[in-house]
Amino acid sequence: MTDSAAVLPPVAAEVAAGALDLLPARLRKRVDGAVAKAAGWPVEAARDGVLVRVAEDTAVTLRVTAGIVAGPDDAVCSCLLAPACLHRAAVLSVAPLAVREERRTGPEVEPAGRVGEPSAPAPAVTDEPALSPAQATALDALRDAVTAVLVAGVSGSGAVHRAELLHAAHSARLAGLHRPAGTAVRIARLLGEARSDDPAFRLSGLSGELAELLDLVRRPAAALSPARRDYRPEGPLRLYGLFTEPVVTASGYAGATVYALAPDGTLRTLSDIAPGGPDRALQASGTPVPGGCALGLRELGDGGGVILTAPTVSADGRIGGGGAVRSVRAAGAGWREAPLAALWERPPAGQLASALGWLSEPADARTAGGDLLFLDGVVTGAGFAVAAGPTLRLAAPDERPELPYAENLSLLASRRGLALRLIARVVPDRPDRVQVLAASWTGHDEEPVRADLGLRLLNRSHIPAVPAVPAGLTGAMEGGAPPALPIELDLLRRTVDRAVAGGRAVSAASADGELPRRLRAVGLTTGARRVEALTDAAADRRHDVLGRLLPADPGGFALAWLATAVYVSAATESLLLAAWTPPDISAN
Repeated sequence: MTDSAAVLPPVAAEVAAGALDLLPARLRKRVDGAVAKAAGWPVEAARDGVLVRVAEDTAVTLRVTAGIVAGPDDAVCSCLLAPACLHRAAVLSVAPLAVREERRTGPEVEPAGRVGEPSAPAPAVTDEPALSPAQATALDALRDAVTAVLVAGVSGSGAVHRAELLHAAHSARLAGLHRPAGTAVRIARLLGEARSDDPAFRLSGLSGELAELLDLVRRPAAALSPARRDYRPEGPLRLYGLFTEPVVTASGYAGATVYALAPDGTLRTLSDIAPGGPDRALQASGTPVPGGCALGLRELGDGGGVILTAPTVSADGRIGGGGAVRSVRAAGAGWREAPLAALWERPPAGQLASALGWLSEPADARTAGGDLLFLDGVVTGAGFAVAAGPTLRLAAPDERPELPYAENLSLLASRRGLALRLIARVVPDRPDRVQVLAASWTGHDEEPVRADLGLRLLNRSHIPAVPAVPAGLTGAMEGGAPPALPIELDLLRRTVDRAVAGGRAVSAASADGELPRRLRAVGLTTGARRVEALTDAAADRRHDVLGRLLPADPGGFALAWLATAVYVSAATESLLLAAWTPPDISAN
């Protein structure tokens, strides 16, 4: 069976939502079944797009402009009911959404209890900027749509829930509420992944996005944040290449991003991202650096250097092209040479604190590479022992077979005693691991080997059979087991995710009366109160004075779930920092 979602072009959110709006009520009830069938309809290349063959005499044609299906007229069905037909609506619903940005905000932490327990989320600030009528209406629509998704859960959220969320997102974008609109589109995309059993789907990711949107609709100041930052002209820019990362998104885009260091110590990125799959990610790594120099992105990332004149740079560090930019090759640097070596000089716990702070910022305020960790250490039997840090497991950022991350990490982890210098990404909810992007070690000829683990497939000849541990890292060989969070906190996280998966009904049916007691026993008293409030909100079906069942309060359930989700995130970050902080020997 052909997986249509794997070959269909990305579709603008408002186009996907508009297709469902055209359906009469009798067809809306059948749309989820049609979407399931559409995943198996064969897809053929056509002029300016693709053709989806529904039956011998029926086909849906999608026309692509700038890589996406941009307008309603770009999706045409040949059946007599078109455009108000199930075929067109199903194809547009199963196609990936055109999504540009990702991710998540986080809470503040304050110490309490035995393990540095965070407080409950603070109430919404009352001194908020005034919203226009259109903005207030758009926020209300977003609140209703995301609450409906949470109450129904992934298992109960069908194409209609997704369409309502996309409509609300479109209205919010038109009203200038760019951040909540972008978050809503990401939620709709994740719902599509979940319903199609996409292996890239992560329930924890959907939980994070739902928490962000529920928080944003309560805080107009955050919802009114500006749109994506524009690129601005900048003077001559000297860059030292650091590494290149293949990029493959669930929204149908792929390419490569090279990270480079500027002389002022800030990271910059150069990217080539366009519609496509994993094959395009590998091809894009050879894209030339803008400006005319014969230097590819991957070559720059593999220790190269470049000087750009008149580049355009966004506030978050992304470098654009433009007709005025010119580039010339320049000397690069190794990871153990200035200026790159300074990235590995900061203590691991300090790097982690900065990365977690970066993750708590709005997506449009984050600077390039703020979630990266630069770690030295040694491979041991228990994992990767970080110098002046914990022992960690090395995880693949992307497990697609087309990208060699998993194979490379398996090989590196098998060489006990191998000293590695890594560039990794923090995994906020997993204190025992990091996602490794690039690595360096001493090869057979005593020369440093440097590898982008998502682009270069390693073999045993690349690594010494009996590595020699450098004198400065011999102590790291004695690192213990990877850090672990209390099992009670993990159970609470599962409660949060279970609510997202099954909705309010499942939360009420699966309430664990033992969990609050266990949370209090390990000092997580606020967590115990949060789970009790969530259980009460899920099961709350009050009666009026005549004994009639009152309507459920979806807003109350959503608020209780949000408070629990924010608490879990804050507690995890607090304990993660504690696990990475070495003991103060001088205090003994």
